Amino acid sequence: MTSRQSAVSITGLGLITPAGVGREPTWEGILRGRSAAATDPELKDCPVDFSCRIPAMTPEQARIGGGKAWRMGHFSRLAVLAAREAVADAGLDAARWDGTRVAVVIGSGLAGAAHLEEQTLRHHQGGPELVSPALVPMLIPNMAAGEVLLDLGAHGPSLATETACASGASALATARHLLLAGLCDIAVAGGAEAAVTPVITSGFQRMGALSARTGDPGAASRPFAADRDGFVISEGAAVLVLEREADARARGRRAYARLAGVGLSSDAHHPTAPAPGGVHAEVALRAALAEADLRAADVDHVNAHGTSTPLNDLTEAELIGRVLPHRPSVTAPKGVLGHSLGAAGAIEAALTALTIHRSTVPPIANLTADNLAFDLDCVTERPRTQRVRAAVSQSFGFGGHNVVLLLTED
Repeated sequence: MTSRQSAVSITGLGLITPAGVGREPTWEGILRGRSAAATDPELKDCPVDFSCRIPAMTPEQARIGGGKAWRMGHFSRLAVLAAREAVADAGLDAARWDGTRVAVVIGSGLAGAAHLEEQTLRHHQGGPELVSPALVPMLIPNMAAGEVLLDLGAHGPSLATETACASGASALATARHLLLAGLCDIAVAGGAEAAVTPVITSGFQRMGALSARTGDPGAASRPFAADRDGFVISEGAAVLVLEREADARARGRRAYARLAGVGLSSDAHHPTAPAPGGVHAEVALRAALAEADLRAADVDHVNAHGTSTPLNDLTEAELIGRVLPHRPSVTAPKGVLGHSLGAAGAIEAALTALTIHRSTVPPIANLTADNLAFDLDCVTERPRTQRVRAAVSQSFGFGGHNVVLLLTED
C-alpha cells in the first residue's frame, strides 16, 4: 500500500450535477439509476435536441453574493458553489486558514465557450457596443480557478487544467502532486463545465459523437450496452478537498477515501479516437497501481469513463478485461448524468470516493444484463452493496489524454 508519507486524503466533496444540486441529492439521483436526459428548449433547432441539465437552483443555492455573479462565466459560478460545499464538508473555514498554504486547481474542457457563442451573436446583431465588458473573464479557462481563489481567499499555487474530457481528473492529479511536493497544505480541486449550447452540441453531433435517440432522450445514454449510439451532452461541477493524510488526522478528520495513486499517459494516436485496445491507457492504469503499491487483483471496483459511444466503450472494456481479468464491479455515471466533458473526471472521482465510503456501487442507467455488450461485471438496475477497498476512476480525453485515479479506503 501507499506509504503514509505519500498518502492524500479526500476530506470534502462538493457536487452540482443533473442528478441534483449538492452532494447528497446527486448521490441519491445516481443510486436511482435513471437518466437525467430530457428535451432541451435551447436546442430546439438542433438535430439532437436533448441534454442533461442541472436542475433549477433555488435563489439560495445559486447565490454568489457580493455583486460578483455578473462577471462570472457559468462554469466559474458552478466551480465556486461546488468549492464552497466541499470546503464546508471538510470542516474547514476559509476565514481562518492560512491562505498562502491553500492551492486551487480547476479543470474545464470548453470553459466559457457558451459566452463566446452568445456574445458573438450580439456583436453580429448590434455591433461592439453590445459585447459584455466581462466577456474575457467569462471566457478564459483559468477563471474558474481564479474565482474560487477570490471566493476562498486562497493564495497558494493555482492552475487550470485542460485535457478535454479528462480535465477534472487532471486537476485532482495535479493537486495531489502539489500536496506531496510540499507546495500547499490544502488543495481545492476539481472540474466545472457549462457548454450545452446549440453550436457546441451541433459540433459534437456533426462528428457523430452524440446519441441520436431524439424520440427517447431518457434512454439515450447507455454505457456498455450493445445498442449504444453516442453520449448525451451535459453540464456540472465537482470540487474535492485534498489534504495530506497526517494533516487530516491531526485535526480529527476522517476522509471519504484516499487518493493513493495517479497514472497519466498519452495515446498520440488520433485527435478524437482512442488507441485500439486502450494500450496507452493501460500505461496510466498500471502507473496508478504502481504508485499505490497495489496489484491489479487488488482493485475491487472500476468507475468507468463509459461515454456510451461505440468506440470508447469497446476500447475501455478491452482495457478492463485485459488488465483486471478478475472482474471487479463496474459502474458508469454518464448513464445518469450524461457527459459533462471537462467536469466528468472530477464528478466521477467524487462518486468513487462515496462508493468506497458508503460501500455502495451505483447502477448504470439504461443497461440490463441481457443487453450488456461485454464480459464485464457491470452493476445494473439497482445499487449493489459491496465493500470497496480499492477502486479506479478512469478518464480519457480528446487529444489522447489518459488519467487514472486510484482511490482506497481511508
